[in-house]
Amino acid sequence: MKEFVAYLIKNLVDQPEGVNVQILEGEQGTIVEIRVSPTDIAKVVGRQGRTIKALRTIAMTVGARFGRRVRLEVLQ
Repeated sequence: MKEFVAYLIKNLVDQPEGVNVQILEGEQGTIVEIRVSPTDIAKVVGRQGRTIKALRTIAMTVGARFGRRVRLEVLQ
């Protein structure tokens, strides 16, 4: 899951070396934390949040295959 999300994010941003993905396992599900360089945050979020919404949908679909709830968060 970590490699998949990192692959998607690195293909969206201008500085792929600045992408950091961490997985946190919790009782209620999995939290995927994404950190990108400050100049690339807008590319990850997209216009009116459409890109991040699509990424969250993909992550939830992949998580459902494993029987886990997945939440995707972009951190500054």
